[in-house]
Amino acid sequence: MTKAELINSVAEQAGLKKVDAEKAVTAFVASVTAALKSGDKLSLVGFGTFSTAKRAARKGQNPQTGKKIDIPAATVPKFKPGKTLKEAVNVKAAVKPAKKK
Repeated sequence: MTKAELINSVAEQAGLKKVDAEKAVTAFVASVTAALKSGDKLSLVGFGTFSTAKRAARKGQNPQTGKKIDIPAATVPKFKPGKTLKEAVNVKAAVKPAKKK
């Protein structure tokens, strides 16, 4: 799903104009970004948790040249899905396919 498709879906489900849905989606992304940038964690119960993690500096290898390189330490965003989201995505098939003999 692209951002445009997400905006269309939000507009349809919330009964909003596309312009208002775009503002809402943009504001949500900006709010999550600002929270993570300031070191906060954002939890949406049932949906998941946005957080950051420190990644240590390490040695790497350029796959094109094979040359060894130093990869600097970094802070990276993380997302941990909540129980409700996991269950919604992992729906078991209502009818199991018949086994082949």
